[in-house]
Amino acid sequence: MVLVFAFLVAGIVFAIAAVVVGREARRLDAVPPHPTFDLGEAVDWVAEHLPFEVSAVLSHDDVRRIIDWNLEYFRSKGVAGNGQSAHVHGPVIVGGAETVDHVLRRAEALGSPYTPAQVHAVLDAQMTYLEVIGAVGPEAPPGEAEG
Repeated sequence: MVLVFAFLVAGIVFAIAAVVVGREARRLDAVPPHPTFDLGEAVDWVAEHLPFEVSAVLSHDDVRRIIDWNLEYFRSKGVAGNGQSAHVHGPVIVGGAETVDHVLRRAEALGSPYTPAQVHAVLDAQMTYLEVIGAVGPEAPPGEAEG
């Protein structure tokens, strides 16, 4: 009799566990995965998607440096974080020209001879990468970027 009772209890525990695990699996399946930015993967992806005239001049280290400066700029605007940064209320708009200017200023300060065209190409490819992994929202409507 004790053996039958033990099997009955084990069966009930197993059934409850199966229901809970199944419910959580369905709930997690319905939630899209959080995008994860991996710098090494981003550098490789961006370097592979640059126009030939830019990729012929810039090394992976150059691409990494430009991306690092861009991420530095994003952090200064409250756009980038690892989940620990301050939460910004409302949309954050980062314009291409001011981002390129920041990168060019950083490059000039360190004596790196990047051209605006090279920086634009890297940042455009980086934004495409961020869109591909789902880390950025849609482009701001015309007129909203100025506000």
